[in-house]
Amino acid sequence: MAPVKTAPKSKRPSRYVIVVSAPALDKIFDVAAFEKFLHDRIKVQGRTNNLGESVTIIRDGDYAVIVEVSIDFSKRYLKYLTKKFLKKNNLRDWLRVVSTTKDTYELKYFNISNQEEEQESEDEE
Repeated sequence: MAPVKTAPKSKRPSRYVIVVSAPALDKIFDVAAFEKFLHDRIKVQGRTNNLGESVTIIRDGDYAVIVEVSIDFSKRYLKYLTKKFLKKNNLRDWLRVVSTTKDTYELKYFNISNQEEEQESEDEE
């Protein structure tokens, strides 16, 4: 008995969200520059500027950047590019990229104030 060939599964578009509301509202993060950075840096089939119909980047005001893809695409690649953008703009010391849900990353501040208060209270003892 010959194996049965099945039709390839149609790739359902994926939607990844990077929430940037906290630093954007504090005016330390430029959402438009981040959107352009992603547009210029995302590689499709090993080449930049090759997004075509397979990758769409949408800015949702000052709250989020949405990346819709219809090809195999790694969410981890978006985290890598986001961290690269933060490093380029000297924001990596204050912000970190945290996964909040399956398809969402969020930029959050490091919690530095609590660490400083703990160190001061230990020094007093």
